[in-house]
Amino acid sequence: MKVVRAEIPDVLIITPDVYRDDRGYFLESYNSEAFSAAGLTMNFVQDNESLSRKGVLRGMHFQNPPFEQGKLVRVVKGAVMDVAVDLRKNSPYYGKWCSVILTEENKLLFWLPPGFAHGFLTLEDNTVFSYKCTQVYNRESEECIIWNDPDLKITWPEKTPIITDRDRNGKRFKDFNSRFIY
Repeated sequence: MKVVRAEIPDVLIITPDVYRDDRGYFLESYNSEAFSAAGLTMNFVQDNESLSRKGVLRGMHFQNPPFEQGKLVRVVKGAVMDVAVDLRKNSPYYGKWCSVILTEENKLLFWLPPGFAHGFLTLEDNTVFSYKCTQVYNRESEECIIWNDPDLKITWPEKTPIITDRDRNGKRFKDFNSRFIY
């Protein structure tokens, strides 16, 4: 397993060991001992999976403290542009974003610690997106920053994605009062 820091150093891009042979491949998408040996201690309590057609944008979602979630995300089938926005008030990266392309071919994992908004845009039809969470879903603590916020300036490759009303009506970053004090 190889771990690389993204542009925001607490966000990690993880390349798992993939074992291929004439039958196909095998990989461990998560192994607590291997992650601990790499200095990554996480306690996952919920797994989620979504299926989306090309051009679907989901985000920018997060849960406020004390229900904040760390997420270990990956693509099982297809491809996404995955984005993390730093919401930690005391971070030098507050309001900054980073992204990675996750595909079924590259098998990368993206670790977003608690204190980040998360979103992704599907780049292929029938994309299956999977993620592990460090906290269970809590509707009352959930919020959304609008995906195309002019202050964040996320450079999505799709200008008219397929989105829900919830995502279309997300908060502007300038109107967001962060409760993430780390």
